[in-house]
Amino acid sequence: MYATERQQRILAQARDDGRVEVAALAEDLSVTPETIRRDLTALEQRGSVRRVHGGAIPVERLVAEPTLASRSAHLPDVKRRIAARIMDELPAGGTILLDAGSTTHALIDLLPDDATFTILTNSIPAAAALAGRPGLTLYVLGGRVRGVTAAAVGDWASAALKGVVVDVAVIGTNGISAARGLTTPDQAEAEVKRAMVTSARRVIVATDSTKAGDDHLHRFASLAEVDLVVTDADLSEDVLDELREAGPEVVTA
Repeated sequence: MYATERQQRILAQARDDGRVEVAALAEDLSVTPETIRRDLTALEQRGSVRRVHGGAIPVERLVAEPTLASRSAHLPDVKRRIAARIMDELPAGGTILLDAGSTTHALIDLLPDDATFTILTNSIPAAAALAGRPGLTLYVLGGRVRGVTAAAVGDWASAALKGVVVDVAVIGTNGISAARGLTTPDQAEAEVKRAMVTSARRVIVATDSTKAGDDHLHRFASLAEVDLVVTDADLSEDVLDELREAGPEVVTA
């Protein structure tokens, strides 16, 4: 069983029972107590459980989806390093599709003044930041704008993406795991992200390590559909190996 699958099983049991015990989990899952403790630490770092003596209790996760502003303020240095690594993957003069994520938005700040890309985006803040750049050709995907993420979603955005082929799509995600791929809480955003994956010759996922093993309601892609995952060095080696075994190249920044 993958570590991420085991952690999801632990989290599900914690939510069902209200509490989990290290000794009982180790016996049920046929692993050592040390392995369970590492799993609980990983879940606590993601905000899913709170460690208590001998086990853990679940933390209520039914909270409002974080806004773009709050996500941008979370781990800004990590996101900048991830964005800098992705810059190396962008073909000179190529067509780039930018998702409306906080990590992908960090890429905009790193674009050189003489950049000559054609950029498509469903992010209103990204479009505003890129408008007027003389070397860029900018296309904005239309649709209903979600206040939480400032992303254009819906049929207009998805239909526009069906008519294009881009060199590289840089996509953010709320959750990533070897077992379930890429997930997000909102159905409309998932549909647009799915269309982005389909439209791209090369798919790059930009995600910090806190998203690993956190599965949300709507899946928009499997890892087999992803070419490259760029994350940070806080992701454990066993999880990195699991993601790589699922298909994509995975690098840390």
